[in-house]
Amino acid sequence: MLFNSLGYFIFLAIVFCLYWFVFSKSLKWQNVLLLAASYFFYGWWNWKFLFLLAGSTFINYVYGFAIASPYREKAKLFLWLSIASNLCALGIFKYYDFFAAQVQTWFDAIGLHTNLVFINAILPLGISFYTFHGMSYLFDIYRGHRKPVGNPVDYAVFVAFFPLLVAGPIERANHLLPQVQSKRIFSYQQIVEGCRLILWGLFKKVVIADSIAGTVDTVYQNYQNENAYLLIIAAIGFSFQIYADFSGYSDIAIGSAKLLGFELLSNFKFPFFSHNITEFWRRWHISLSTWFQDYLFTPLLVEFRGLGKWSIIISLFITFFIIGLWHGASWTFVVFGCLHGLAIIYETLSRKIRKKWSKRLSLIIYNPVSVLLTFSFNVFAWVFFRSISLSAAIGYFKRIMASAYENPGQFLLLPHEDKIFACIIPFMLIDWSLRRDERVLRVPENKILRYAVYSLFFITVYLFFAQSQANFIYYQF
Repeated sequence: MLFNSLGYFIFLAIVFCLYWFVFSKSLKWQNVLLLAASYFFYGWWNWKFLFLLAGSTFINYVYGFAIASPYREKAKLFLWLSIASNLCALGIFKYYDFFAAQVQTWFDAIGLHTNLVFINAILPLGISFYTFHGMSYLFDIYRGHRKPVGNPVDYAVFVAFFPLLVAGPIERANHLLPQVQSKRIFSYQQIVEGCRLILWGLFKKVVIADSIAGTVDTVYQNYQNENAYLLIIAAIGFSFQIYADFSGYSDIAIGSAKLLGFELLSNFKFPFFSHNITEFWRRWHISLSTWFQDYLFTPLLVEFRGLGKWSIIISLFITFFIIGLWHGASWTFVVFGCLHGLAIIYETLSRKIRKKWSKRLSLIIYNPVSVLLTFSFNVFAWVFFRSISLSAAIGYFKRIMASAYENPGQFLLLPHEDKIFACIIPFMLIDWSLRRDERVLRVPENKILRYAVYSLFFITVYLFFAQSQANFIYYQF
């Protein structure tokens, strides 16, 4: 069931009515309803993978009690067993065929011919997200930050809560579980905020992202025959496409949760206004970057603490290597992650020098230039993310250079991709106006003007809605 489908909003309306007008007096039955709705939502895509979701939930629920053992060695043993169990399931479905293909290629290169078994399994929707939900719960128990949940329904709702089940935000047990276990109160203001976020998220997806997608897809599929100007425009276009697509999904998720009395973690804070890559990752997919910071980077930093600056370098590189791999079983994602890791390593090592330059140059010059450079780096890295293979990504850059050399005058022509610019410019102006807080969408105080703005957005979304039934980009992860 897609967020950008009529079926989802019918489903959400039914759950909303039952939740607030039938089961509102019983927290227990509200949670049972949420669990049933979440499993129905997930099963709508493929009911067979409900068993995988339920199995993952049950195993981590049981592991929670074992990890809470007062005997530290026993707790540590079960923590590692839980990590192995979670990564095993993730590895089989998401990475097995990829690594098996690499091993077979290496063996063939040295003359050892093998016939490895490939499972060719469908990647279960949202497996990377609900696996990380469960693992964060176990890590927090091991660290003593929380106790195991006694009620299995409460824990299952935490893992499978339908607004975040497929593509996040990746929630933390200490943030979401208390909300699951506490009585929710109907709030008109929260409902209004939720509806605004859903409408804004839909606008981002169906009007901005999907409008840009047509040109971007066409250019990437036929990059060998395009000129440098169009290739650069498509690379810029994809940067805005994925931002509008994924942040639009997050807005709909956060808005849907608000309708049910929940507040989810922020996932974006206007990342394209970042002054460097370090800041970018504090603003982009925040729930993922903070998850890796807390559960991978910090432990690695402690593990390598005796190596001085090398501890930071090694920890950062490993973390971003895995962040890249988390996105998918492809070397393009690995390169994407490593590029960002190397950029942050450079920024970490050059912090003092860059601070001196910021003082020498006027902030009026330094800030816009740093934002532009950061965005340009991201556009470069997104080419690897979007390309179907490393050879295609490299070919994309080669074609840009060859075309620019053959016809440098093409860059003097007026922009001819009106659709991309028509989407990007107003989108970024709105984004800039909302940069103070992603959750508070400012609307005119005048009632007539406010409803005129709502109507304009609603009509625009409606007009584009029928043409936009594409999956969200992050559904594949």
